[in-house]
Amino acid sequence: MTVRSLGDRLDPALRHLVSARTDLAPAVLDAVRDSLNQRRAEAARTAEAIGVEIEQRDVATPAGHHVTVRIYRGGPLGSPAVVYCHSGAFVLGNLDTDHRQCIELARRAYCAVLSMDYRLAPEYPFPAALDDAAAILEWAADRSAELGIDADALAVAGSSAGAALAAQLAQRSGRGEAPAVVFQLLHQPVLDDRPTPSKEEFTATPGFDAEAVGWMWRHYGGDAALPPDAVPAQADGLESLPNTLITCSELDPLRDEAIDYALRLMWAGVTTELHVIGGTCHGFDSLLPDWEVSGQLFDIHGGALRRAFAR
Repeated sequence: MTVRSLGDRLDPALRHLVSARTDLAPAVLDAVRDSLNQRRAEAARTAEAIGVEIEQRDVATPAGHHVTVRIYRGGPLGSPAVVYCHSGAFVLGNLDTDHRQCIELARRAYCAVLSMDYRLAPEYPFPAALDDAAAILEWAADRSAELGIDADALAVAGSSAGAALAAQLAQRSGRGEAPAVVFQLLHQPVLDDRPTPSKEEFTATPGFDAEAVGWMWRHYGGDAALPPDAVPAQADGLESLPNTLITCSELDPLRDEAIDYALRLMWAGVTTELHVIGGTCHGFDSLLPDWEVSGQLFDIHGGALRRAFAR
């Protein structure tokens, strides 16, 4: 049997990226951060936000540090709200990283999106990012009247490593350790540090590959063994989680853990929708946000949130 090459499997719109790599080795991490931040800052400056109002708040956390939150308002005061965690393998990114995605969520779901600039590893290993995310979810619920959002219609969402944080917020909520959330949206989620067939297969994929996955988990743990509560897929008791949407790319080392988590949620009786986007690589919606397939993905996300909030 002839195995198709990665270049053949990638959608033609993405084939120019076939040799692109994300290198998270310590020696180049600062340079990779600077390059990504510059590109995403430029994209954020030129992004159209028609119908969406944007503001920023500085939030003091119980731990005594500050987290900046960018609020995207796509609906009237009193709208539902999404607490959003950006992508970046736990080590990259800031509020500009998923700026376009937040605009699209706010606009298509007619809601507010609260995106946070959580602390990054390896300078701040686990649980710093999760603590920041939990503090912002608490802040959103406690200050809902001041923020003009509906505390009874809060969702969590994230992309890549940000989806890991969102998944853990939903798990904490399900255990009664965080404010109630009505929905979780996990895009190309980081969920499991254990081997999978897709990690073994996709060792040289654009956007993200297996080597980058390995560095990601090492950085997140601060070069120490990660405790089970740092890894969303190692959690039990999934039956208490809210309705869920999971979207992922076919040609992504993270694909199988997304599918596995969706199956576990369904087996636990959680209403779950799963989309595997064929011919795409990790981060395609950031690499080509104006592509037709990215627009379809944004429609899936916005529609799922609208239905969740309508319930």
